[in-house]
Amino acid sequence: PLVESGGGLVQAGDSLRLSCAGSGRTFSNYGMGWFRQAPGKEREFVATITRSGGNTYYPDSIKGRFTISRDNAKNTVYLQMNALKPEDTADYYCAAARLYGLPTREQEYDYWGQGTQVTVSS
Repeated sequence: PLVESGGGLVQAGDSLRLSCAGSGRTFSNYGMGWFRQAPGKEREFVATITRSGGNTYYPDSIKGRFTISRDNAKNTVYLQMNALKPEDTADYYCAAARLYGLPTREQEYDYWGQGTQVTVSS
């Protein structure tokens, strides 16, 4: 299972770091990603990182503000979010993919966490 943590209520311009802990000895066998879903909207891709952590990818709307990283020794992937905006308000989900590369689509991921809520006030 994947368990997210670190969500909360912050003000615009603040920073927040989300964590996603995986279990088992095969965490490093999965590419990891973050998605988010705002109320009334579809889930959208936020970031992805390869198994080794050597490569990452973000959509243009996120690039420069968010950073994904991982610590395979701790079975954990992180999402550092800076300069948060009210439009970043959403439930954030981490996901694991057996697929190689940098998957960006929901259907490419095999396991999902339960989500953590992030609310950014103006």
